Parts: sequence; structure tokens; C-alpha cells
Amino acid sequence: MTISSELLLASIGVIAMAAQWLAWKLRVPAILFLLLAGIAVGPMAGWLNPDELFGPLLFPVVSLAVAVILFEGSLTLEFHQTRDLKQVVRRLVGGGVLITWAVAAGAVHWLLDFPWDLAILFGAITCVTGPTVIAPLLKTVKPVAPVAHALRWEGILIDPIGAILAVLSYDLMVALRTGLEWGYALLSLGGTVVTGLCIGIGAGWLLALLLRRGWIPDSLLNLSVLASVFAAFSLSNAVQHESGLLAVTIMGIWLANRPGVPVHDILEFKETLSQILLSALFILLAARVAPGQIFSLGWPALAVLVCMLGIGRPLKVLYATWGSKLNWRERGLLAWIAPRGIVAAAVSALFALRLESLDVPFSERLLPMTFLVIIGTVIWQSLTARPMARLLKAAEPDRVGFLISGANPVARAIGRALHEQNIPVRLCDSDWYSLSKARMLGLPTYHGSPLSEHAQHNLDTNGLGRLLALGTRDHVNQLIMVRGRDEFGKQKVFSLPLSQDDDPSQRHAVDPEYRGRTLFAPGVGYWKLSALLMAGAQIKATRLSENFTFQQYKRQDRNRQVIPLFALNPKGYAIPFTLDQDLQPEAGWTVIGLHAANSESAAAEDPNKSEVITNLRAVSETPHAA
Repeated sequence: MTISSELLLASIGVIAMAAQWLAWKLRVPAILFLLLAGIAVGPMAGWLNPDELFGPLLFPVVSLAVAVILFEGSLTLEFHQTRDLKQVVRRLVGGGVLITWAVAAGAVHWLLDFPWDLAILFGAITCVTGPTVIAPLLKTVKPVAPVAHALRWEGILIDPIGAILAVLSYDLMVALRTGLEWGYALLSLGGTVVTGLCIGIGAGWLLALLLRRGWIPDSLLNLSVLASVFAAFSLSNAVQHESGLLAVTIMGIWLANRPGVPVHDILEFKETLSQILLSALFILLAARVAPGQIFSLGWPALAVLVCMLGIGRPLKVLYATWGSKLNWRERGLLAWIAPRGIVAAAVSALFALRLESLDVPFSERLLPMTFLVIIGTVIWQSLTARPMARLLKAAEPDRVGFLISGANPVARAIGRALHEQNIPVRLCDSDWYSLSKARMLGLPTYHGSPLSEHAQHNLDTNGLGRLLALGTRDHVNQLIMVRGRDEFGKQKVFSLPLSQDDDPSQRHAVDPEYRGRTLFAPGVGYWKLSALLMAGAQIKATRLSENFTFQQYKRQDRNRQVIPLFALNPKGYAIPFTLDQDLQPEAGWTVIGLHAANSESAAAEDPNKSEVITNLRAVSETPHAA
């Protein structure tokens, strides 16, 4: 049965969505399911033949997609991340590459009888890790910051380096087999590096200038950046073959480290685009590899994989981290993680076709051996990296805690109640007086605004996966909500009801799209909570049982008002009560609630007319209040 091109393209999208969803559900990198899906619908089922579907456009499309993925990854490379890791990163992408290259080349030469020139090409292709597999793996493994930064920098910088080494090896191989001189290959290497650096810096400087001066309107920002990436990549390749990957990487790094460039606005679009391209690429390239080609390699191929993981990677990390500040646990995890990604797949697919046309012995084994390395490293490290990180105690704690914006009396009371239940918290405020009171209570703090550039680089959010905006100023809380959604997600940012919600005209109310989820109960905003606490209300934790249910908890005393704040499940995970969710804790849960006498509650019923609240509002208008 002939399947139309439109249906095939739509099917790739559906398969990619299913693979990404399954990976999210099982908490493993999506590349594993994307590769298996590509093999299943390609050579096994015969539904998808990328060469027939795209024809001569297949590899240009693959090249442009890889360029976008590398550019997006390089936009996250900020120099401050490597303050203590500069030497480690330099060695990982410098001398460490030579170690990986040599081990891989020697292994396939001695174990699979590859000729030396083909073995050297294989080593250059497979020395790369790549952001396409590192980034999803880091989200699952969640290693400590030094390991994460080192892996991210290595994965992004090594892709263009590996591509250049592969081109050099290929050119050298062709030169030797066609009677050309060594100088041809060396001249090609120099030209590739110089061209990539010059065009990358030039394109980055020009785009940064246009963005900083506002000459590109917001409506054209994403289109302009994407067109610039395509132009830089294509121009660089036109001037010097295979220099485009280096050019777009340098371009992204330049933009990421220039002040005043709206990198976050660019990243939001590029991350989504990269995920789409990455999903399609792995399916398409995997569809070109038949399982029989991989199985025909036999046990020696697995021995090559073991040599690369068990000898090459540990030697590389040992060399790169010698004399560094990384402890043995962090070095062990760094040596454990080295999956191969899309650049290895794309480059091997391209060169395999060219070498087969030159009748190079064993060239038909290059592509299946490369895919065996990709699939083997991804499967192995998807299954073992997270347990290994925990075993080595080199993983971030689970992000179950709260970043609390504000150190005012309400924020301190809520933070202390959570802290007493062993829920990680960190209070963030620009008012040193309020923050000092929080520190006296033993609460972790950060002195500064969560909206500042300093906070982006220095605010420690380890173990914190949700945000509570508990400041006294509604408009500041809304700004923090918008900023917090990028890091925590829109379902994990919370704020108190707005003080203007009582205005029937709603003319002052902020669009719910920018407010996050509303905490606790209608009308229980900051000023009411402040009045209740000042009048003697207390925040207490109560454990529910079969004989004392949540309904009984809420009506336990007619003389007291109870406002549930958080519910802790038996595993100790705290869930805030919100207006958009009817939370019903069960036996074995613990409820953190505000307990106040009804008379006290009545006194605070109209906060705008309360003298106490008026005084509190006046104090909150001081320049440093949160």
C-alpha cells in the first residue's frame, strides 16, 4: 500500500509526540524511544523511507536542523557557569577528545578489522556527546551543578569539534586513497576553524547589535534569529565545507554572554523548535538503519562499546579533572555519563554513502556501528545514570521544596511551618531587616530580588521546585509569577489572592494568565493573613486519621476559624490548597493550617478599614519592603 507524503509527515509528528510522552512518563531520555520508533516504522515495517520521502533534500534538512539545535544549546552557555571548571571544560573538549578518539579507533581496528583510516574516521565521529542527548538526560538525572555545567559545556562545544575532526579525517582518507597530498587535509582544517570563528563572531556581533538597539520588533524576533542562524550556517559552509556547525555555536555563545541581549525571549521559542526538530531527526535517521545491519556486527561490536564506555571515558575524565576541585563522587558521575547524539548519527550517515561509492572496505559497517554506539550508550545510561548519581550522592535533591518570595511576617510564618515539617524552603527578599528575622528563625535566605540578574546566577534553588509569591505588593508578585513560570512551570507557581479582588469592576485585577495559581481560599490575601497573625492566630500541623477526617478538621471548633494552607501526603510531599483544586486529604496525611479565633477573624474581616492593616500598608510602602 502506498502512503501519501502528507500522511507520512503527519505520522512522524504523531510518533514523535507518543515517544516524548512515554519518555516523560517513564522519566528516561526520549531519544531511546525515538530511535526504536524510527527503526520500527522504517526498515522493520517498511512504512517510512526517508530517502524516498525527502530525496536530495534529506541531508540539507538534517544539517539545518542540527544547526538550530546546536545554536539553541550554545545560547545556554554563559561563562560564569565555568568559573571553577574552565580547566576541566578545556581538557574535556581538548586533550580529552584525543583520548576518546584514540580508544574508539583502536577498538574498531583490532576488534572489527576496520582499516586504520576508517577506524580514525569512526573515532572522530563517535567522540562527541552532544546536547541532543545530554540535555534530556540531565533533566532526568539532575546531577549536582558542577557536573551538570561540565556535561552541558562539553556536549555543546564538542559537537562542532567532532564534526570538524570527522571532516578532517574524511578529507585525509580521501586524499590518501586518491593520491592527494597531506597538506590538502591540513589546509582544510585550518580553513574550517578560521571560517567558522570569523563568521560566527561576525553574525553574533551583528545580531546582538540589532537586538540591543531595538531595530528588530518583538513580532519578528524569532523569525529574524532563525533566519540569521540559517544564513550564518549556510554562508560558512559555502566559504569552507563543514564549518557551519562551528559558526552557529560561536554565534550562540557570543549572544549568550553579551549584556542587554534578550536571550531568554529567543530561548523560549528555540527550545520548542529544537524539541520538534530533534524528535523528527532521530526518527528519520533511525529509519535508515535496519536491525539486521546492527546484529550482523556480532559480539565484537559490543566489545567496542564496552571499551569506549569502560576505558575511553574514564581515561578522558581522569585527565580532564586532574587537579580540579571536583570530588571523587562528581568525577565518577562525570565518567559515567557520555551518550552519543544526533551529530554522530547525521555525520556517519552522510560519510557512509560517500565511502561506499569509493569502495572503501568495511565502509558499510560505519553507519550500523555508529548507531549501535548511540543506542547502546543511551539505553545504558538512561537506565543507570540516575541510580548511579544517587549512589554517588552526586544528584540534586528532589525538587519538592518552595522558593518563597518575601520575608515579611506572613512569609516567615509559612516558611517556618514548612521548614518544621522538613520541607525545603528559601526566603528571598531585598529588605535586610525582614530577612534577618527569617535567618534568626533558622530559615535559608537569599538577600536580593528574585527578578535581578544576580539572582539568575547566584540564587540557590537546589531542591526547590515550586514558587510562592508572598510579597506585600501585588504587582511585584505578578512580575515574579511571570518570571517563575519559565523555571518552575505554570502549574508550580502560586500567589495569594489579589487585594483588589473585592473591587466588583475588576478594573485593577491582573489577567489570570499572569497570576499563577491562587493560594488557600477566596479573600484570604496578604493583609487578612497579617491581621490574623498579629491578633494571635497560629499555624499548626495536624495529622489526619480514620477517626479524625479532613471534614472534622475543618469544623473541629465552632469558636475557631481554620484556614487549610498545605496538605502533606504520607511521603512528606507538601501540596498547597488552591482555588482551582478541591484537595481532600485522607487518613495518614498532615494538614498545615492557620487557626484563629472567630472574634479575631471578624476583627480582620474588613482590612481596608482596620487601623492595624492601615499601619501595615504604610510600613510596606518603604523602599525596601518585599
